[in-house]
Amino acid sequence: MITKTKKGLRDNPLRDVANVWKAGYCKAIKTAKNKHWSSFLLSATPQTLWTAKKFAYGRAPPRFPSLPGAETSQQMNEVLLTHFFTLKEPFSPLPRLQPDKKVPPLTKEEIATAFSKCSPTSVPGPDRIPYFTWKQVNRENPSILVQIESPVVSLGYHPASLKGSNGIVLDKPGKPSYESPASFRIIVLIRPVTKVLERIIASGLLLAARSKGMPNPNQCGSLPGLSTKRCGPNPFQ
Repeated sequence: MITKTKKGLRDNPLRDVANVWKAGYCKAIKTAKNKHWSSFLLSATPQTLWTAKKFAYGRAPPRFPSLPGAETSQQMNEVLLTHFFTLKEPFSPLPRLQPDKKVPPLTKEEIATAFSKCSPTSVPGPDRIPYFTWKQVNRENPSILVQIESPVVSLGYHPASLKGSNGIVLDKPGKPSYESPASFRIIVLIRPVTKVLERIIASGLLLAARSKGMPNPNQCGSLPGLSTKRCGPNPFQ
């Protein structure tokens, strides 16, 4: 007979059996985790050591800025903006823009290549349109982005509407105090359309610079087709 109590069915004969199975289940999970962790460490490579460190130490909780003289969020925003971004004089009005006939037209292949270097999970900018959405749009109809970005390239003018961005404040680890803006850094999130345009322009500038022999012959980083190579078991040989 099962007797009900205020704290539940304490006299249920299956309760002890359930507790035994529960303990065995938790022990099996713990054993599997330890086995997997040992296997992971034994097969660790120089590329996965940082992952192991992150798992072992965990991630420190983010620190919220506590800046002297900034009590409200608006005041804190102004302090950070003043520290990281200097105000510039407004630009003089531009004359009437004319397309440069020497500039090669923007192609669908250039846009597709730029998108291939963008992660679909990257955080978008002020327009809040994710990267994977723009990638899908470009796959379905590549001419849309060609029509949007071609005038910017041919006119040689980056409109202010494409320069807007969202700034995310991140704390720098290991700082003795977080009462100064210097203890934080800002990452800038721009629109995917602007990101693709910047990649295309940067690629064109790089090709022009290499054709003129401007990069240092010893430079390997940030140059497509150049990198360091491993010559033996010891990467420093």
